[in-house]
Amino acid sequence: MIRINENYTKLKASYLFSDIAKRVSAYVAANPSKPIIRLGIGDVTEPLPKVCLDALHAATDEMGARATFKGYGPEQGYAFLRDAIAQHDYAARGCKIESDEIFISDGAKCDCGNIQEIFGADIKLAIPDPVYPVYIDTNVMAGRTGANVDGRYAGVTYLDSTPANGYVPAIPSVATDLIYLCFPNNPTGAVATKAQLAAWVAYAKKNKAIILFDSAYEAYIRDPQIPHSIYEIEGARDVALEFRSFSKTAGFTGTRCAYLVVPKTVMAYDAAGNAHPVHALWNRRHSTKFNGVAYPIQKAAAAIYTDAGKQQTKALIDFYLGNAKLIREAVKSWGFTCTGGDNAPYLWINTGRDSWEFFDLLLNKAQVVCTPGAGFGKCGEGHVRISAFNSRENVETALARIGAALK
Repeated sequence: MIRINENYTKLKASYLFSDIAKRVSAYVAANPSKPIIRLGIGDVTEPLPKVCLDALHAATDEMGARATFKGYGPEQGYAFLRDAIAQHDYAARGCKIESDEIFISDGAKCDCGNIQEIFGADIKLAIPDPVYPVYIDTNVMAGRTGANVDGRYAGVTYLDSTPANGYVPAIPSVATDLIYLCFPNNPTGAVATKAQLAAWVAYAKKNKAIILFDSAYEAYIRDPQIPHSIYEIEGARDVALEFRSFSKTAGFTGTRCAYLVVPKTVMAYDAAGNAHPVHALWNRRHSTKFNGVAYPIQKAAAAIYTDAGKQQTKALIDFYLGNAKLIREAVKSWGFTCTGGDNAPYLWINTGRDSWEFFDLLLNKAQVVCTPGAGFGKCGEGHVRISAFNSRENVETALARIGAALK
C-alpha cells in the first residue's frame, strides 16, 4: 500500500499564516462593515519601480518576435542578471563572489526550504527561536527532528533570541552542522555586528559546519557599521551560503525572483570524511528540479542595478522605513519596547502578554492584523510582529486605532 512520509505528522496542524488568515476571515465575515488593515504578513503594497515595469514590458515584447523569443533559459539564471548581482551586491562591498556562484530562483523561501535536501538526514541543526517557520518545518519534513514537545522539536539546538541578548543568539556550547541565521532578522528586526558574525564563522570553521545566511532584508540596513552580507566577514566564503530576494527590495513578492550564493569553496563531507563542493551538489539539484525564472522577470530584476533602478528602489525602501519610524514612535508612546524598524521593515514588540491574546485584541478592537510572536517559536511568546508594508494612510489610521484600543 502507498504510505505517507510520516515526518509530516510531526508538524503543527497548520502554517502560522494560515491560522492568521482563518481568524481574520472569520472576523471579516462577522463584521463586514469594519475594514481591516493588515500589518501582519510581510507582503509589500507599493507598485513595482518604473524601471522594472519598463524592462518587463520590453522583455515581453521580445517574446513576441521570432528573432528575440526566448525558450528555456539556463536553470542557474541568465548571465546578465548574475553578472549584475556579482558586481553591485558583492564586488561593490569588497566581497569576492563570482557570477557562476549565484543561482537565480523564484524565491528565497523556496531556496531556504530546498537547500536542506542536499545534506544528510542525520546532521545536527542549530535554528534560532523565534524564527521564520520555513527553516524548521522543512527539516521536520526531512526527518531531522524528533516529535514536537512543548512547542519545540526534539533533536534541534535552539538558539534563543530574547530581550536579554538583544535578539541576537549566542554561539551554542555544543557542536552543530547546519546553522540558520537571518539578519536583518525576520521576525525580530534585529541586526548583527561584524564581530557577532565573525564569531559564527569561527564556530562553523571549528566544527566543519555550514551557515545558511538569510539576508533577504539587507537593503533596509541604514547603519553603515552593520554588514549587508556575511561575505564581508573574512573566511565566510568557506562556510556560508547566502539567500537574497528581490521581494522586499523591489516589490517582487508577486513577481518572484531571488538568488542563492554558493561559493565553490564551501565543503560538505561524506561518511568517510571526504570533502565535496556544495556548489556542485546544489547545481545538480537545481538543474534537475528547476527550469529557471522567466526571462522577462530576470530582465525586470536586472533593471534595479541601473542608476535609475537604484534610485527608485531606494525611494521605495525609504518609504517603508518611513512607515516603520512612525510605528516605532507610536510603540514607545504606548509604553512598549521594541526592536527593528530602523534597519529592518519589521518591528518586534515586547507586549508582556500572551501574543495570540494581543493579536485578538488588535483585530477585534482596532481591526488591525499583526503577527503573534508565539507563531515564530517559544521565545516569541509575549511579543507581536508589526510590518511596515502598507500605505502611509493605512499605517497612520492603524496606529490611531491601536492607540485608542490600548487606552
